[in-house]
Amino acid sequence: MESLNVLVITPAFDKSLPVADEENLRRIALVSPVINVRDASALAHAEFHGDTVAKEELDALLAEAEVIYGLILPQDIVVRAPRMKWFQTMSAGVDRFAQTDIWQSPVIITGVSGIHATPIGEFVLEFMLMFAKQAPLCFQMKQKHEWKRFMPSVLRSKTVGIVGLGSIGREVARLSKAFGMRVIATRRSVKQVTRPRHVDMLFPPEELKQLLAESDYVVISTPLTPETRGLIGEEELKAMKPTACIINIGRGGIIDEKALICALDENRIAGAGLDVFATEPLPADSLLWELDNVIFSPHVAGGMEDYMARATEIFCENLRRYLNGKKLINVIDKKKGY
Repeated sequence: MESLNVLVITPAFDKSLPVADEENLRRIALVSPVINVRDASALAHAEFHGDTVAKEELDALLAEAEVIYGLILPQDIVVRAPRMKWFQTMSAGVDRFAQTDIWQSPVIITGVSGIHATPIGEFVLEFMLMFAKQAPLCFQMKQKHEWKRFMPSVLRSKTVGIVGLGSIGREVARLSKAFGMRVIATRRSVKQVTRPRHVDMLFPPEELKQLLAESDYVVISTPLTPETRGLIGEEELKAMKPTACIINIGRGGIIDEKALICALDENRIAGAGLDVFATEPLPADSLLWELDNVIFSPHVAGGMEDYMARATEIFCENLRRYLNGKKLINVIDKKKGY
């Protein structure tokens, strides 16, 4: 077999690591002697930040690549990489590519769905526990040197409603059950109520408002697609209990942020735990900075120490499949958007 040209582009936003990890490059090369792996991370990083001095060098590497492994692709990738047949992204969410040329091309896109379940599942439980134990209040008292006793709550017997029962949603369900919670969920493909493992009731998407009305904690874990953009708006927030909290670890665009801010400001819902936002970084003038009933993190819920190594494991498995003519795992359905 002729050599397979694989081009690696690490996350362009990682300013501390503008080159790919040597161990991951070695693991990719060891998949097969026919693999010719090159690292274009520094070149792509520079271009992403406006430095086009090395554009010619990057173009030469892109022109030879059949497979690209990375996160943020250079602009006009289809024209610049005419031999590309497959792009493996380092993320699970692919909404960032929906308006790019690769989405309209025959290039196969695969993701790393599944590796985020553990870190994001833990983040969701962290948010729920922080609300139940009033952690923000404790932080505020410490800063003010105040000592005011209060009554914490417990998760046991509370209802968590999971919007999107994929790999992350299933892990949230498993962890919630360990805390003695009642678990209800929705899933796009479900047509009637079922009871899968760790879930008391799985509803079709049409029953979203029932889920919202019953839940003490609502967890948004669905991908962002044209179907889910703005899924949680004013009417959906009104369906929630005034004592309920909403947690979003999906994408910011799934919730109408203006409606959410209004509901939080008027205390129509108890709180929001947010890892994702409509605009990132969160604008300095956003009211979400000021609201006491908001806990947030800067889109890091899916992170973990060995993220790159685990993503590369999936890529290497797909490389073996690609070389052997087998079906790739985590292939993105461009019509569905995930």
